[in-house]
Amino acid sequence: MTSPHLVQVLATLSNPHRMRVVAALAAERGYVSDLARRLGISRALLQLHLKKLEAAGLVSATLEFSADGKALKFYELIPFDLRLTPETVALAARTLPEESDTP
Repeated sequence: MTSPHLVQVLATLSNPHRMRVVAALAAERGYVSDLARRLGISRALLQLHLKKLEAAGLVSATLEFSADGKALKFYELIPFDLRLTPETVALAARTLPEESDTP
């Protein structure tokens, strides 16, 4: 994993909702309505978190059709293994903008 990607993944996983989504998808893939019910959050909020997780390369989605022809977008976890050491944190820190560059 590249340093900028590590920073993005850590930032993405820093949100409790996204951590719960990852945990749910680690157990079983699902579509938005199903996941929203399992997690007890709105579909709109879940979709925002799924987009962030997709952008970080942690989940993928596939469109499938039910027996009655309804289109369902299934999400599943992309396996990952993060190893945090002082060295990996130091490498990732080098990719961060200077403090004066951040708002």
